[in-house]
Amino acid sequence: MKRVNSILNNNRYIEEIKKIETYEKNREFCVHNISHFLTMSRILYILSLEEGLNIDKEIVYAVGLLHDIGRGLQYENGTPHEKGSIILAKDILEESGFNKSEIEIINRGILSHRKYNKEGTAFEKLTYRADKLSRECYECSASDECNWSKEDKNIYLKY
Repeated sequence: MKRVNSILNNNRYIEEIKKIETYEKNREFCVHNISHFLTMSRILYILSLEEGLNIDKEIVYAVGLLHDIGRGLQYENGTPHEKGSIILAKDILEESGFNKSEIEIINRGILSHRKYNKEGTAFEKLTYRADKLSRECYECSASDECNWSKEDKNIYLKY
């Protein structure tokens, strides 16, 4: 997991995490922090193993760690965070040693986490699912005010 640890220790990555933390300081609903990123990564990895996908573990974790990193751009200027995440991820991934084809897979995963794409690859569909499953509704104090439907809320552990 050398390249994943390189992401975690990348100065730009750390800067963006801190920026999101500042913007979400008083956020009532799900926050976008390292805990969420790691939970999403782990669920995505489990799902990919269960589905028999042959996706490198570091690619899976890179998607999870970077899928919401563009939140700061969304707060600052309205850039959709999945697009902002790709913009920010480019240099981080290159500096961490990912090659062009790996970066393309990671980018498609990042783009697919927000809206389900029935035309997407199996990995892209799992990325969407993993992001939704990573929400810890069962312990959320703002659950009653959340706009997620009762059926969509994770009130039971699945992964």
